[in-house]
Amino acid sequence: MNFKVILAAAALLVTQSFAIIGIGGHYAPGFGTKMKAGPVLPVTEGIQFGHEGFDGTMQGFGFKLWIDILPIIDIEATYNIQFGSYDAALYVDGVAEPLPLEIELAGTPFGKANPKFVASGLDISVTYPITFIPIIRPYIGGGVTYHLNTFVLNQSFVQGIIDDPAISEMIKSVANKEGLDPEALQQKVQELETLGQTLKQKVQDKAMDEGLKTSIGGHALVGVRAKLPIIPIAAYCNFKYYFGGDYPKEVDAGNMTLEVGGGFAL
Repeated sequence: MNFKVILAAAALLVTQSFAIIGIGGHYAPGFGTKMKAGPVLPVTEGIQFGHEGFDGTMQGFGFKLWIDILPIIDIEATYNIQFGSYDAALYVDGVAEPLPLEIELAGTPFGKANPKFVASGLDISVTYPITFIPIIRPYIGGGVTYHLNTFVLNQSFVQGIIDDPAISEMIKSVANKEGLDPEALQQKVQELETLGQTLKQKVQDKAMDEGLKTSIGGHALVGVRAKLPIIPIAAYCNFKYYFGGDYPKEVDAGNMTLEVGGGFAL
């Protein structure tokens, strides 16, 4: 009798160590992605534009849903958002300091800041458990990825803003400082601030019109999930390598993402 009780208890522990379904959130940095800096080039008479790049790790986060109840294989659905920051500015003849371009899009996690390249993706993955030992579940797999990427604030993008006659006249007015007294120079400072706000709004409007670039690719992954018996909480760690996907010409994708997080598992 005691032996049967032990077997029953062991079977219960094994079944409770694997979740039927789970949902969680994770930290998701991307590695190796680089964005090339653009040279300072003229966009119209008396106005130049240039942007910097970034090199290394893109910060990010994501959410995951997984199903373990299927025989032989498991299924994961993951959505990740990653972003890298860079500086961009207008150089106006007659204005000593460059005029930085900011972007402020409602609903983004970073608010008012210098421009950011944002890459997001929806992954549908099929995974195969390497072992079926309790508590820890290592696996390998792969699947399809739906990529969504933002624009890069480059010369052609800015050209479309500067071509607006009203913006061009504002810039020329700010640049003209000849023969001004101190009070008039102070007025120019205020005009420069107004110009900066106007340009920021124009960048925001054009960005919304530009939308997101979408493409299809794939990924391979290796990972592990851990879940204690009875307790409805699990932790997971995935390493993914992506292939395919369409990115702006300035961006060299690193294609590597680490997902470390946890959530509820029933």
